[in-house]
Amino acid sequence: MKKIIALVLTLIMAVAFTVTMTSCGESGDDSTYKVGFICLHDENSTYDKNFIDAANEACDKLGVEAVIKTNIPEGQECYEAAAELADAGCGIVFADSFGHEDYMIQAAKEFTDVQFCHSTGIKAHTEGLDNYHNAFASIYEGRYLAGVAAGMKLNEMIDNGDITADQAKIGYVGAYTYAEVISGYSSFFLGARSICESATMEVTFTGSWYDETLEKEGANKLIDNGCVLISQHADSMGAPTACENADVPNVSYNGSTVDACPNTFIIASRINWEPYYEYAIAAAQNGEAIDIDWVGTLETGSVVLTEVNEKAAAEGTAKKLDEIKAQLESGDLQVFDTAKFTVGGKTLDSYKADVDLGDQKGDKQVVKNGIFKESKYRSAPYFDVEIDGIKLLDTKF
Repeated sequence: MKKIIALVLTLIMAVAFTVTMTSCGESGDDSTYKVGFICLHDENSTYDKNFIDAANEACDKLGVEAVIKTNIPEGQECYEAAAELADAGCGIVFADSFGHEDYMIQAAKEFTDVQFCHSTGIKAHTEGLDNYHNAFASIYEGRYLAGVAAGMKLNEMIDNGDITADQAKIGYVGAYTYAEVISGYSSFFLGARSICESATMEVTFTGSWYDETLEKEGANKLIDNGCVLISQHADSMGAPTACENADVPNVSYNGSTVDACPNTFIIASRINWEPYYEYAIAAAQNGEAIDIDWVGTLETGSVVLTEVNEKAAAEGTAKKLDEIKAQLESGDLQVFDTAKFTVGGKTLDSYKADVDLGDQKGDKQVVKNGIFKESKYRSAPYFDVEIDGIKLLDTKF
């Protein structure tokens, strides 16, 4: 009897797993166009949930079938998942995590009649494959806007006598010391400092995209160090929960945390992947070329902010964000204007970033006319400059 019960439970779990893997547009009709998605984690990760929601929305809109594989590690499992999706009839396959790239390229070389698209990757423009593509968005603009909201909160705290100007220290929980993370916290800091001139920042790293315990510990360490506002580039509720427990203002990433953190959540920025998914899927269906490196923007609706939580945000935040967003969209404001920051006390007049080689040696001059041209020469960020005002507590990751 125990063996029979165990077998039944195993079958139930297998069925449940299949249901979570396939969603939206599911019809059982072999003629339905199938789209594959590979996610590092599942919907418990704010990062992956953002992708999954966009996948379902895009596929619903286009009337195609989404086949979603979750909890796929950054290893050979990714290739196996991509191959399974190709064998299952998917005409295009997307992956969502940086470490998936080599395995997506491996699959693209084998399944030449399937399009493979990888978010956050860096090799499409040098691989020369017609069926392999990278995509990202100018999320540094969203981070900058979120930083403006943080700066307004810092000024409010100063004006209210809660802190002094020299206590306006931001804490930031990062995953790795990758350019993507550096670009994110630097643009956030520049946004904050554009409003609160005395702002400084401390950054700690977890060595993981998703580890709730480490992210909570990181936030608590920063709070203990005197950081009066916390933001993050990590994917769990660890840091926001620590902030709510300590009554410290928080700026999140990839979605609102207002339900769980009503007293401390201010705002969050995120990449909206739906416009890219719609574009790439439609192109694949029609046999049209897909951009090798696609960059979404504020104008394309690919960089978005959540609603401001008026309970925690400073008065006038929403109005200020509208003003700054218009300046970013018009080009009158550039996030990485080198006149707005220094490196070792000096203006950054030139910089060779690691764009093509992927070996951190620096191969492309990216400072033009006083602007660091982020995401111009490939979609994924390559801003990896350590600017003044930001202190890294550890760099082992």
